[in-house]
Amino acid sequence: MKYLPNIKGPQDLKKLPLEALDAVAAEIRGTILNSISKTGGHLASSLGATDLIVALHYVYNSPADKIVFDTGHQAYAHKLLTGRQEGFKTIRQKNGLSGFLKRHESPHDAFGAGHASTALSAASGMAASRDLSGSLHKVVAVVSDGCMTGGMAWEALQNIGQSGTDLLAVLNDNQMFISTRVGRLGRILTKLLTLGTVQSAERKAEVFLNRFQFWGKSILKVAKRTRVLLFPGMTFEEMGFTYFGPVNGHNITELTEVLGYLKDMKGPVLLHVVTKKGKGYEPAEEEPTEFHGAPVFNLETGEAKKAPVSAPSFTKVFGAAMVRLAEKNQKICAITAAMPEGTGLDKFRDTFPKRYYDVGIAEEHALTFAAGLAAEGLKPVAAIYSSFIQRAFDQIMHDICLQKLPVVVALDRAGLVGEDGPTHHGVFDLSLFRMLPDIAVMAPADENELQNMLSSAFGYNMPVVIRYPRGRAFGVEMDAEFKNYPLGKGRWFSKGGDINILAVGNRVHPALEAARLLKAKGIDAGVADMRFIKPLDLELLKEACGLCGRLVTVEDNALAGGFGSAVLEGMNAAGLEARVLCMGIPDNYIEQGKPDELYAELGLDASGIAANAAAWMSGIQSRAVGAGNK
Repeated sequence: MKYLPNIKGPQDLKKLPLEALDAVAAEIRGTILNSISKTGGHLASSLGATDLIVALHYVYNSPADKIVFDTGHQAYAHKLLTGRQEGFKTIRQKNGLSGFLKRHESPHDAFGAGHASTALSAASGMAASRDLSGSLHKVVAVVSDGCMTGGMAWEALQNIGQSGTDLLAVLNDNQMFISTRVGRLGRILTKLLTLGTVQSAERKAEVFLNRFQFWGKSILKVAKRTRVLLFPGMTFEEMGFTYFGPVNGHNITELTEVLGYLKDMKGPVLLHVVTKKGKGYEPAEEEPTEFHGAPVFNLETGEAKKAPVSAPSFTKVFGAAMVRLAEKNQKICAITAAMPEGTGLDKFRDTFPKRYYDVGIAEEHALTFAAGLAAEGLKPVAAIYSSFIQRAFDQIMHDICLQKLPVVVALDRAGLVGEDGPTHHGVFDLSLFRMLPDIAVMAPADENELQNMLSSAFGYNMPVVIRYPRGRAFGVEMDAEFKNYPLGKGRWFSKGGDINILAVGNRVHPALEAARLLKAKGIDAGVADMRFIKPLDLELLKEACGLCGRLVTVEDNALAGGFGSAVLEGMNAAGLEARVLCMGIPDNYIEQGKPDELYAELGLDASGIAANAAAWMSGIQSRAVGAGNK
């Protein structure tokens, strides 16, 4: 590579002639492809945004100027231009670079970004702070079109337009979200790029403008060099923005010229930039959804390097169960927030298109929309990632639980999800939702329990949360016919004379293995799969307390307010007594890494559960001996 190794920061990029920037972008793409093919990562969006990011860093002066990305997975080129080339090969790996923006990773990361629709709000706050301090630096928000479907983005737009502050919003329109573009905004943006009404209107405008001169120049030429206002841009104009575009997001020369012109404009400005996801790598251009979060793949062929499959993923099991259940019950419908493939609802979409709803990246709307469906007698299932459902807590509390509406909320990616890190770990959902009245919260131990819990949920006639992990399931035998579980009832695998482990979700099978390890050490350990976090099985809990008086709770949720807390509260309310060790996610954010690595580090794998339980029992016995000797 000729240029990239010598770029230690944006100041080095600025030293290059404009005509060298295309080569810089090509070298960035090559570096991204070489690294992500080995580690996996968010590929298509970062390839698509590369030229735009090169132009932004060429024109603006980061970190003095603030460049805020929405979302962070489009910003790999930004990392490579801001001093992180050496560490890029560690991206999304344990103790390596984050796959998203992180303020403590680099001063160039103006604002952390893992979830969508936040950049405009954050950028407007930064601009307001700048104005109060009297500073003169610039603020830019780079917003993908998918993020514009989130209500928060529109709240920010109206506030920015009202304030009139100097701020540039770059709408990175890659003509899709993570999956296919949906919604009214998508239609507006698509309209800009078609050969229909807009281009016809533009040609008529060209004929009209070409008749006039301005300072000796054709107004048409001035308009084309500086600003092209097309009718759909009026949406943003009416909100108080000056609209420019659409501009070719892969023409760096044109981008730098336009950005240079806009840099010193007063008031809110929106630049509409059209890019192509996966730009520069044909397999990613042809299948951008497949290369959104790319696995390790063969760089020459684009084929994923797949490990031997011993079990389906929880996501696939959920999707298949949804289709089977919907075949028998025409009232079942499905909702996703722009993640049909990620949540496993793509098969449901293709099988029952009239009962499938993709609302865009709008989790709050998704849940109240589900409430409306339920209020009219349908049986909606909203499939949302665990870490995204946090945004819709109010809707679940106010619109669903308070009205006792039978909405099923399927939380994919619960627990530690791995390389995406703390923005995506789903370790707070149990704490969030078990506090609500009139809701059932379940966590399947394996894929068979997942399909049966989904079937059971429709019979409870109440709000239900089912949370399950990312990745491969355990390979257990699947029931040919669905079984319905009694509400709030767990099950014993075995009952221990020395200690009993109460586990939920994907920690049940590690708990079973831990019990075997403990028995090898002479400790008689029993295991119960609680199944329900709410309502808790108090009969099972009472029996467990009476067996030996020593309990261990194991979960992949935050200890604060989680399953262990539910057990302690249940014991207190029922007047039960036992010594209890609670094991789960500690009171800090967990960084990225492979899930197995993270569970082992936290002592939540089988050997960790066994070792912690044995050490705890040893401590109890030591204290008992010491007390007796005093």
